[in-house]
Amino acid sequence: MDKRRKPNPAERRRDLCDAAIQLLADDGAKGLSHLKVDRKSGVPDGTTSFYFRTRSALLLAVAERLAELDMANLQAVADNSANPRNAGSPSLLSQVVIQSGQEPELSRTKARYELTMQAARDPALATTLQQGTEAFTKLHREILVQLMPRGAELESAVVEDLSNITLTFINGLLLRFAHGDRIVGSAAQLDGILAAIASGVLKSPDKGELTRAEGRRPARRSGRR
Repeated sequence: MDKRRKPNPAERRRDLCDAAIQLLADDGAKGLSHLKVDRKSGVPDGTTSFYFRTRSALLLAVAERLAELDMANLQAVADNSANPRNAGSPSLLSQVVIQSGQEPELSRTKARYELTMQAARDPALATTLQQGTEAFTKLHREILVQLMPRGAELESAVVEDLSNITLTFINGLLLRFAHGDRIVGSAAQLDGILAAIASGVLKSPDKGELTRAEGRRPARRSGRR
């Protein structure tokens, strides 16, 4: 009698998604197929198509798995930052970003960019990825306010500018990480860069309107009649 343990369905799905993430990172979206996930996972041919009937279903499951891994990583970094022994350490935000440029998070970063391109033609995938983006953006704004002197007193429009501009820098930084360019090597260094960017924004006479769409920008009042 074959006494081998039957695979747990949830565990098998996670393993297949993890293999798909690595394939996306290594070979891009064109290198992803049900059969290649089978071979990467070392399971019988047809296993991946059994769990994920279509390519869209597979991509959606991978996006959900990425979100699960991201939240687990975020919680681990948050727990570590909350330890009194780590007082004075770099911000949670910068720690998360720098980790995204190191394995195993780097492969997830690469896979996320591949999924982002696919999401332009897949509304369900776009929605799942957007949920992860919103969670990170919320964290980003909270930490940004904490890092700024008297940050809690800043107007919401100014916080919006700070968030949009620094997030644009971070997204560019992550793309460079994905290409193997370690232009920023530590969380402390990134904290310094973000602080310098924020300082420049706060000195601008247009702060609060810098990233507002032109069509929605309110007319500036003039002292002349």
